[in-house]
Amino acid sequence: MSKQTLSVITSGAFAAALKLLAPMYEKKTGNTIQLSFGSSMGTAVDSIPTRLSQGEVFDVLVLAGPALDSFIKEGVITIGTKVDLAGSRMAAAVRTGDKIPNLSTLEGFKNTLLSTPRIAYSASASGTYLSEEVFPKIGVADQMTKAAKKIFGERVGTILMRNETDLGFQQYSELLPIDGIDIIRELPPEIQKTFYFTAGIGAKTTQLALAQELIAFLASQEAAPTIQETGLDAVLAPLPWK
Repeated sequence: MSKQTLSVITSGAFAAALKLLAPMYEKKTGNTIQLSFGSSMGTAVDSIPTRLSQGEVFDVLVLAGPALDSFIKEGVITIGTKVDLAGSRMAAAVRTGDKIPNLSTLEGFKNTLLSTPRIAYSASASGTYLSEEVFPKIGVADQMTKAAKKIFGERVGTILMRNETDLGFQQYSELLPIDGIDIIRELPPEIQKTFYFTAGIGAKTTQLALAQELIAFLASQEAAPTIQETGLDAVLAPLPWK
């Protein structure tokens, strides 16, 4: 049987894991993965919604659960192919050498936000949750319209390293690869939330069986240790087509 190529796109939180898992899958099957990256939400040129709206076709998509659900409703992703791959939690970061704030309590978290003039958060599921739910919940939404900035198209850790912000928020797995920052994982339990990153099969794929095979590998016990290494929690969800 000749080798075949699967077109796969993933959002940032699962990107590090998929970069490591793709060669493992290729070695295991002899097939090739053509890998692309983009944010789950937003209107940036390279975001997944924009690329899909421009007619790009992907065999497998990995992105935040709510975004994938929207694409299922729109008919972009095939019903009955959604598989949870990993759980991801939001974290904060400062530049190495800067004072590490205490964000573990709601009071400390709120006080830090109010006393930090430059804050950045990602244009992703966690960033949307932070700006639309957490800020209003703790009563800082008005202040954050001036102090906080949503980051499109690049990682918050990179913004920190360019000294364009003093405190950043993004999924832990996306902050982890950035050198020169200190990551703060202990956030108040009242606001911490797990975001699930899921795979689905593109409705226009011509390689359904291969797409199922790839998702089965990504959801397997074999892939779990690599997923864990990149700061995510492997879910090991059952496959809906079995």
